Amino acid sequence: EPGRAARAAEVARDLHARLTAAGLEAVRPDAAVVSVRAPSPEQAVRWAADCRTAGLSVGCFRPPSVPDGISRLRLTARADLSGAEIERAVRVIGETRP
Repeated sequence: EPGRAARAAEVARDLHARLTAAGLEAVRPDAAVVSVRAPSPEQAVRWAADCRTAGLSVGCFRPPSVPDGISRLRLTARADLSGAEIERAVRVIGETRP
């Protein structure tokens, strides 16, 4: 299914656009991963936990796995995500932001 990778990249670009439109600092994706900057390592951990409590699974990266000052939430776009699911993810991330 060669179209799945292209669709996942499209979903990632859409997710990035919606996150930045919502005022979040997100890194433009090269593939299917979108990173959202967190204010601090502690807040990144709490933010990820709050997202999970709201039913959204996200990764959390902070020092020492990333350099100081760039803690992030990490979202993986999937080819099968609908526009409504993307919008819900953006809403949860925005509502739980520190």
